[in-house]
Amino acid sequence: MKKLESVNYKGFIWPVIVGLILWFMTPIKPAAVPVAGWHMFALFVATIIACITRPLPIGGVSIVAFALTVLTKTVPMEKAIVGFGNASIWMIAMAFFIARGFIKTGLGRRIALNFVKAFGKRTLGLAYSLIGVDLILAPATPSNTARAGGVLYPIIESLSQSFGSDPKKGTSRKIGSFLIFAEYHGDMITAAMFMTAMAANPLVQTLAKGNGVNVTWVGWFLAALVPGVISLIVVPWLIYKMYPPEIKETPNAKQWAEDQLSEMGPMTLPEKLMAVIFVLALALWIVGSFIGVDATLAAFIALGLLLLTGVLSWQDVLHETGAWNTLTWFSVLVMMAGSLTSLGFIPWLSKAVGSSLHGMNWVLVLIILIVVYFYSHYLFASSTAHVTAMYSAFLAVAISANVPPMLAALMLGFFGNLMASTTHYASGPAPVLFGSGYVPQSKWWSLNFVLGIFYIVVWIGIGSLWMKVLGMW
Repeated sequence: MKKLESVNYKGFIWPVIVGLILWFMTPIKPAAVPVAGWHMFALFVATIIACITRPLPIGGVSIVAFALTVLTKTVPMEKAIVGFGNASIWMIAMAFFIARGFIKTGLGRRIALNFVKAFGKRTLGLAYSLIGVDLILAPATPSNTARAGGVLYPIIESLSQSFGSDPKKGTSRKIGSFLIFAEYHGDMITAAMFMTAMAANPLVQTLAKGNGVNVTWVGWFLAALVPGVISLIVVPWLIYKMYPPEIKETPNAKQWAEDQLSEMGPMTLPEKLMAVIFVLALALWIVGSFIGVDATLAAFIALGLLLLTGVLSWQDVLHETGAWNTLTWFSVLVMMAGSLTSLGFIPWLSKAVGSSLHGMNWVLVLIILIVVYFYSHYLFASSTAHVTAMYSAFLAVAISANVPPMLAALMLGFFGNLMASTTHYASGPAPVLFGSGYVPQSKWWSLNFVLGIFYIVVWIGIGSLWMKVLGMW
């Protein structure tokens, strides 16, 4: 007899309680908020709480939320279903498939091994080389979990084991702890540097456009370039000083990488094709706005070429569950977040909060909003859920307080990635790397707290000045 699928029914308790309380508070809602807007707020808050308590996987939560939104007539079906046609969300799905090409062909692993071979004589250099691979893959890999967990973590684990660093043997600190934590932060920084480097970033573009701010791929990259490069240089060094590895020199790493590359053999045709298509996709994302090729279209073109050349099969596409899962729940959450604006809740909220900040210097307003945005991430187990829940509202408040729109949109976009410098459940790569057992939870939290302050200072301070130089505000 087949068993029923496991459902965490206790996880429904808080979403249902909070959702019903808010729903039945409709008679005392603010007069400026329409009834449908308030009901959408109740459903949205309940959905976000469910994303945290996980009664079902997030895809299942989103389907239930979609059904309730239409069933309660909060949003009609013809408007609710539009979320599944969002171009930015389809770009995310396409780029998941492109990332699969890196893993399937072995190109990502080959790039990483060549970096280790070239720069891995010292442990710190080894960390920089691995983060360099992350940087190269980031523009075409919207799943930072795929980069950190699918490509780099197996290499870090193999390297650590080759140097006798194993949490099961109590030798984590030899080299593994440092490499794991350095890669976590390197992955976080690269995710903040490219609009296509993390699943929520294209969502930021969509939500910003809803607030009248047009964020482009090139604009995002240029704005993030200076604070990103500074972070990539300084953060691994800070981790090296705060959490030093016992092994400082790694002369065997070069030989290890050479042995691994020898086992892989010469570069295969699928790898070569993957490399060419990756460069083409990157080029189209960079110059697309000048030649009339939309970023989503560029991703479709890249996937089409991968299928035409046989680098990927249609079965590979169908089996890329992360892409289809993201497409499902992202579409629903984007629809709900957009409805909060169209049904009047976000305009009311931004006006109310903006009024409370009236007269305050906009620089102070921006700092307050980002600090609150950053540290509220302790309540979230997903950067994407956090961005979906709070980005639009915070951006609207910032704009109403006279913060330059592009500055506010991009800063909040950057910190949608950097706020992963909090907990061991803060983003997709966190449970993968933390779950390896190399870094204890106490160290994970304490080191992240220090580095979080670094990000706030560098990205707000230097980042804002750099955007001023670029003429973005």
